Parts: sequence; structure tokens; C-alpha cells
Amino acid sequence: MNTIKRIATVGMAGAALAVAALATAPTATADSYNGCVYPRVCFYLTNSNWNSGSPTAAYQDVTGSYQNLGANSRGADWVHNTRNDDRAYLRYINNSTGATQYVCVPPNHSINFVSAYTVTGIRIDTAATC
Repeated sequence: MNTIKRIATVGMAGAALAVAALATAPTATADSYNGCVYPRVCFYLTNSNWNSGSPTAAYQDVTGSYQNLGANSRGADWVHNTRNDDRAYLRYINNSTGATQYVCVPPNHSINFVSAYTVTGIRIDTAATC
């Protein structure tokens, strides 16, 4: 059975999250998607990594505070949350203003960061909705 995954793009127009498109996920395994194995939140540094299904980093621990991202995840173009019941909050910098902003990625969703934004941190919460 195919699952519909919402793909969002962090845009330049000041809105933190704008829905860009819907994608149908392949059914390789029950909860994995695009090379990201359940129950992880995966980072893809480049669009090429995303297109080839090759995550460059993954996080899975529920934390009470933000974790700073390492070299294989900081500034990623794509992030995917394979978790079924947990949301992932991402901290990012608006490169135009220098402001720190936050966005929530619901379970089984992806987000694309355009070059105007640099993702810098993650916090995984045990709640299914944003």
C-alpha cells in the first residue's frame, strides 16, 4: 500500500512553511522512505543525496532540548521524518536576516530547505501533531 507523504519547502517569502507538493512513497519497507530507516529523522546534505535516497545523517533520540547538527546534517537540503508518532522540530537560520526560526515536521513527512535557510538543530518530541 502506498503512503502519501507531504513534502514542504521552506520558502524565501517569510512564511516558515509552504506546502510544495505531494509525493507517493514506495513500499520498500513498512516505515522506511527514501533510504531513511524507521524510526529516524534523516538529513540529506544535497539534492543529489535526496534523489539517490542516500541520507548523510540520522537522528532518533527523543530529547528535551535541541541537538546541534554535525557536519553531515547542518545545512542539509532535505530532511525526512520516518517516525510514526513523533514530530521533529528543526531549528534553522534565515541567511538574509540572521534570525533563528523553527519549523515542525510531522511524522512521515519531508521538508526541503532552499539556500536562503540553514538548518542547525533538531528536537524530537513524543507527539504526533505539530
